[in-house]
Amino acid sequence: MSAGHTEVTTRPVVSCGDEHEDCGIRDVLDRIGDKWSVLVVVELAQGMRRFRQLQRAVPGISQRMLTLTVRRLERDGLLTRTVHPTVPPQVEYALTPMGHSLTHLVRALAEWSSEHRGAIAVARREWDELNPESGIH
Repeated sequence: MSAGHTEVTTRPVVSCGDEHEDCGIRDVLDRIGDKWSVLVVVELAQGMRRFRQLQRAVPGISQRMLTLTVRRLERDGLLTRTVHPTVPPQVEYALTPMGHSLTHLVRALAEWSSEHRGAIAVARREWDELNPESGIH
C-alpha cells in the first residue's frame, strides 16, 4: 500500500440489498447510542420516573437536553409519556416493550464501559504522549 493510498476497503457490516447502504441503521444507532439516551434508558429500566426524577438521576443533563432526549425516545417508540391532569401537571416516563428489549444491551454496554474505563484512560494518556500535536483530547 502506498503512502497516497486512500481507498476504503471495508465492507458494510449489514447487507441491505438494493436499499441505501446503511438501511437506516445509522439513524437508529445515533439515537440509542448517544450518551443521554443511554443514561435515560438505563434509568427507566428500573421503572417509571417523573421528569425531575430523571433529571436528578442523569448527572449533567440540562432540562433542555432531557426534554429533547425524551421526545426523541418517545418518537422512536422506546418510551411513553403520561401527563396527569394535576396542577401543575405531573409527567411520567416509562419504557415501552420495545424500550425494555433494549435494556439488556444498554446495560451490557454500561458494564463494559465501567469495566474498561481505567484501561481506556491509560491507553489515551499513552497515545496522547506519543501524539501531542494530534488535536484529539
